[in-house]
Amino acid sequence: MTNSRCLNALQHLLGDRVSTEAATRDEHGRDASRHTPQPPDVVVLPQSIEEVSQIVRICSEHRTPMIAFGTGTAVEGGVTAVHGGVCLDLRPMNRILRVSVNDRDATVQAGVTRMQLNRYLDEKQTGLYFSVDPGADASLGGMCATNASGGSAVRYGAMRDNVLGLTVVLADGRVIHTGGRARKSSSGYDLTRLLIGSEGTLGVVVEVTVRLALRPEAASAAVCRFANVAQAVNAVMEIMAAGVPLARIELLDEVQMAAVAKYANLPYAAAPTLFFEFHGSVAAVVEQARKVGQITTRLQGGEFQWALEKEDRDRLWQARYDAYYAALALRPGAIAYCTDVCVPVSRLAECIEKTKVLLREAPFPAPLFGHVGDGNFHVLLIIDPMREDELSMAKSLNRRIVELALSMEGTCTGEHGIGLGKREFLELEHGEAVSVMRAIKQALDPLGLMNPGKVLS
Repeated sequence: MTNSRCLNALQHLLGDRVSTEAATRDEHGRDASRHTPQPPDVVVLPQSIEEVSQIVRICSEHRTPMIAFGTGTAVEGGVTAVHGGVCLDLRPMNRILRVSVNDRDATVQAGVTRMQLNRYLDEKQTGLYFSVDPGADASLGGMCATNASGGSAVRYGAMRDNVLGLTVVLADGRVIHTGGRARKSSSGYDLTRLLIGSEGTLGVVVEVTVRLALRPEAASAAVCRFANVAQAVNAVMEIMAAGVPLARIELLDEVQMAAVAKYANLPYAAAPTLFFEFHGSVAAVVEQARKVGQITTRLQGGEFQWALEKEDRDRLWQARYDAYYAALALRPGAIAYCTDVCVPVSRLAECIEKTKVLLREAPFPAPLFGHVGDGNFHVLLIIDPMREDELSMAKSLNRRIVELALSMEGTCTGEHGIGLGKREFLELEHGEAVSVMRAIKQALDPLGLMNPGKVLS
């Protein structure tokens, strides 16, 4: 809870950039998940690193919990204020501080979103772009918090692969800089990668230095349908084994494909479908498509339906990004119990097939889709929020899917993070290593004030 002395100190520091209004607090106590919203006591809007540092010092002095807030687009309850406290809305810290075309990197404040950065890079005609693409227009600070990835990770990697350095405010208000602009270093502990994926439980990310990728000379996208999921996933495994450098490869099962086609008004059949995107020179794109086409044909895939122009590709991928909302539209008034797992690509076909068997038990829609090029897939369990029996079944299915992935040397979450929703699986996956995580948490946040109740229960 936030006491009056803490609130007074924050108001003295920030003036009208402190809010206790119910509507503002409610907005900051929820993300895109099915978790029950829990508002903070106070919302603050810092505009500089120094202000974040002072806010953290005030909260630390008054033993007040702190939660960093980006865009609220995550799906595991990571921003819910389970113990009240102060929410630091970092959206006002949205300046692009530096871009180096020669070094292909940029430094931005934590509130900059990925689309904002890419628009800026286009406007400045840099020929570069930021490649990590989780679908939502998330902030880069938030993307660091969850080690976000997305469809492009199969070629370009997740946040951990694309962040060179961070500026972070620790739980006592100290400001540290981790990493740097050099492309490699053997200097000390890798604090950058420790903090990426820590979900705001070790500090507040305030600046990020990221790698940028070259805009490809040519790009094309296509969809290919299959008679069943097994054929589609086997095609993915062969394509990856052949070393084709795809920019994206996504799977939508027949349930999800039907939902997307209806929601986006696209002329695609309700069948398991692979979405592809090819990047490179004109000759490279043609050769990649040829190799992929040979594999999909051998595995009885349908003819490619192409999206060659940028507008058509954008529409195609927007339909994929809208999969969540398309699934909700299958059952108006329902909510999505969302889960994701990731397994070695060699186990992907088996894991998805067994997951599909589990989903047959569900009396509600349960579409499956994912970034299958790196073994990551999602399941949306579309349940009636008023029915306890459906929530109970969703929790059971979630646990069984996670256990299945762990039995195949996978992970309980490939990109959503732990937040509130997957804390129970952390020890199941990591065993004794969780005690090391707790020691790190204790060392950096001894009072337990940084996003308490998340990740480590």
